Amino acid sequence: MSEEQVMKRMNIRISGLGGQGAVTAAHLLAMAANKMGKYSISNPFFGAEKRMAPAESYVRIGPMKIYDRGELVFPEVIMVFHPQVITMQKSYTAPFYSGIKENGLIIINTNVDLLTDEDHKRLEDLNVAVLNHDATHMALEIGGTELSTNMAMIGACAGITKVVDLPALEAALQDRFGKRYVASGGTATLDEAIKKKYAKKEQLLQKNNDTIKKSYEIASEWVKTSGYSPAFYGPGEFDAVAAAAAS
Repeated sequence: MSEEQVMKRMNIRISGLGGQGAVTAAHLLAMAANKMGKYSISNPFFGAEKRMAPAESYVRIGPMKIYDRGELVFPEVIMVFHPQVITMQKSYTAPFYSGIKENGLIIINTNVDLLTDEDHKRLEDLNVAVLNHDATHMALEIGGTELSTNMAMIGACAGITKVVDLPALEAALQDRFGKRYVASGGTATLDEAIKKKYAKKEQLLQKNNDTIKKSYEIASEWVKTSGYSPAFYGPGEFDAVAAAAAS
């Protein structure tokens, strides 16, 4: 990989409701990044573990070791898993795009525009690209259950940002659901609910992988006309930053 191809660190905030798999989505993205030799940290942030309560998770992915964790205040990418995050302010950050960086990206699980004129103006001023992506419909159509909504969302994120690729996501999915991964609390309960939707584990993996791939393809086409592009280090810049971090 040349210096020009080294992507800068990407901070992703996922806002949704309990039971939508926001924590699982963050973990899969982080696992996929590790498969590609990148560094990552994912962590959840929520109150009472119950369905439909606000939930957030965070993913930090980059070419160098990452030491900070906790709430992600200034993300490059925001994913909104449920319209109520916007319409009913069911989020730990209000407005939902609080802290979004200039030239950032927002992916919203919706088939209609949920933003006000003021929202559009603020985001346009920051040159933030917004994709309205009907992830739930895609999950039902391909995955056969709305529990695959998170798969459609991470597929869209990967398709646009290229922060992780499809082979890495497939490998992460295999590790998460195909092998003996031990989750805890509400995440473990959700994992079991997902598995019960399918007669065989292979079917679970295939359906979720198909959902990710289709979403990735759609998002890859969208980004061609969106004006969005992730940030990369310039020639020689990565080596200088890496050396400074190591000293």
